[in-house]
Amino acid sequence: MTKFEVVFITSPGIGHLVPVVEFAHHLINHDPRFSATILIVTMPQRPILNTYIQSRAATSTSTNIKFIHLPIVDPPTPDQYESSFGYSCLLIEKHRPHVKQAITNLMETELDSDRRLVGIITDMFCTSMIAVANELHIPCYLYFPSPATFLGFMLHLPILDTQLTTELSELDTELVIPGFVNPISPSLLPSIALEKEGYSWFLYHGRKYFETVGIVINTFHDLEPYALNSVSTSQVPPIYPIGPILDLVGPAQWHPDQANHERIMKWLDDQPPATVVFLSFGSQGCLSESQVREIAFGLELAEVRFVWALREPSKAKFALPDDHMSLEKVLPNGFLERMTGIGLVCGWVSQVSILAHKAIGGFISHCGWNSILESLWHGIPIATWPVYAEQQMNAFEMVKELGLAIEMRLDYREGSDLVSAKEVERGIKRLMNYDDEVRQKVKEMSKKCKVAKMENGSSYASLGALIEKLVNS
Repeated sequence: MTKFEVVFITSPGIGHLVPVVEFAHHLINHDPRFSATILIVTMPQRPILNTYIQSRAATSTSTNIKFIHLPIVDPPTPDQYESSFGYSCLLIEKHRPHVKQAITNLMETELDSDRRLVGIITDMFCTSMIAVANELHIPCYLYFPSPATFLGFMLHLPILDTQLTTELSELDTELVIPGFVNPISPSLLPSIALEKEGYSWFLYHGRKYFETVGIVINTFHDLEPYALNSVSTSQVPPIYPIGPILDLVGPAQWHPDQANHERIMKWLDDQPPATVVFLSFGSQGCLSESQVREIAFGLELAEVRFVWALREPSKAKFALPDDHMSLEKVLPNGFLERMTGIGLVCGWVSQVSILAHKAIGGFISHCGWNSILESLWHGIPIATWPVYAEQQMNAFEMVKELGLAIEMRLDYREGSDLVSAKEVERGIKRLMNYDDEVRQKVKEMSKKCKVAKMENGSSYASLGALIEKLVNS
């Protein structure tokens, strides 16, 4: 029997790596003729990535997935970039020769007439690797771990660029973007796209998407029907919505701080069903001390049980946020004592494990796409608090387009904005209203999540079509 190999290359961020690894597992579980090689760009400032990879490598020996760490390259020099996004894009581009060498070695030593390489799948910000695929005459696909609305924006950017007479940040009119029913304010676009360097990188990647032979996206038809239909045009490569692709075990399996995880889960076990609000702002999300205090006062005013994952900015450049060394220093005087038995303030948490717990009734979220899909899967309504990346657009889609979330804020910008304690209180009270229409819609979408991946479901069929294309390419 002929076997098929797929090579993945992903950005060095946990929010990009995890969906790629889960997609590889999903592909292999669906069709055991497949095996996968995942090429890893190393970022020394992010040891948590290595912890995750080591754990997955240890459990992947029987699942035909292997990880190859690419050689470390000289980092971009400060005069070559202006932001962490620019740094990351340049760092990935510098790996091109090593990616080509790794794939060449794979083809020469491990592949034969019974096992062939049928595709290279690049992450949304690894499009410089399309050139490598072309040089090696291997079909190249894009794996897009964000929603179809954001894909619509990225695909529309080359057209928009020809129409702009000013920079995006200076526009005073709303934008009509394929994928969105409603016009969208430029203030909801990613901060990095509103800066000159970030805009040019977005434009570069958006143009490159058209050079792939297919776009695999982590969403499903019942969640984003309008967006998927809008972006699927004759000019765009075929789109394969195969989601939701999730790591439903989460970091509980591999994160070094197991004691903290067990403490939180034990506390949740003692709470009544659907009474706890969970606050988390993602792997890169951290808020100012003044904002942290407003949240604390808001929680007190709301008189609600809570679990709050609170992180502080990293002291190392390009590293992820850290857990606070001293929570007392950032929280209001006596807050922790007053909240004893009512809530937990902690650092790192296994988010998906918490969302799966029966005690959780609502989620105040940064609206990263993985977090949105996890909350929908478990039927937990969100109050939107976007912080970075495309999260403002995600929040707009969830609240205004789909009616699947409650608006805390849509256009929050850390450093130039403050959500007051009263706003926090109002948002929590609305989020935890058990008869809320949003809660009902989320429960219904939770069922559709699961149906999409079952046999005869839309994502199941889409994955089958992708496999057919890979095998026959």
